Amino acid sequence: MVTPMSPSPTPPSRTGRPRSVEAHAAILDATRAALVELGWSKLTMGDVASRAGVAKTTLYRRWANRSELVVDAVAVLFDELRLPDRGSLMADVEGVVLQFAALLDRPETKTALMAVVAESTRDEALRERIRSAIVDRQKRLVLVGRERAQARGELPYEDDPAQAARNVDMIFDVIAGAVVHRALVSAEPVDTRWARNFSLLLVSGLTAGPGAPRASSGPA
Repeated sequence: MVTPMSPSPTPPSRTGRPRSVEAHAAILDATRAALVELGWSKLTMGDVASRAGVAKTTLYRRWANRSELVVDAVAVLFDELRLPDRGSLMADVEGVVLQFAALLDRPETKTALMAVVAESTRDEALRERIRSAIVDRQKRLVLVGRERAQARGELPYEDDPAQAARNVDMIFDVIAGAVVHRALVSAEPVDTRWARNFSLLLVSGLTAGPGAPRASSGPA
């Protein structure tokens, strides 16, 4: 008598991140490590693939060239920036300035950012990728900070959405430009004292409109 075969047991489901997500993270980690060790001029897609333990074709399915790969590798680092509520616009600005400066002080961020910015002067597509992957994504911090300050009564609400968008762009440019210039161009420290003085200057200007409250520097 032939007995029916028992069905094969269902294999246990895998836990943790999908393999594609793990590979993506490993590639970005390997890119940053290679940049620090080799520098921009010696970085190759083949070296990154070898470090990440993937085939070179895996990289080219996701990134057309090393410039795009490096932008995404550094964009992940910028996504670590947070804006916890510190109770005032002044404190929020000071906190994000110090976070940003600490990020720029990391060798992998400094090397990658300087390299892709230099390369983008000759590559419009790369400039657009930097804008979309780094700049536009980080404007979320300005939006969060501005909304909190408006809710506290520290900043007025804007009636014109187009003007509000221009203000967000300007605030981002002022903060990012000042910190990048001081940390990477002038190579001067962005310490607590500088961050506080810069934040006071910025917030005093933001709150100087008619009817807006004056900024307070807070305790020394």
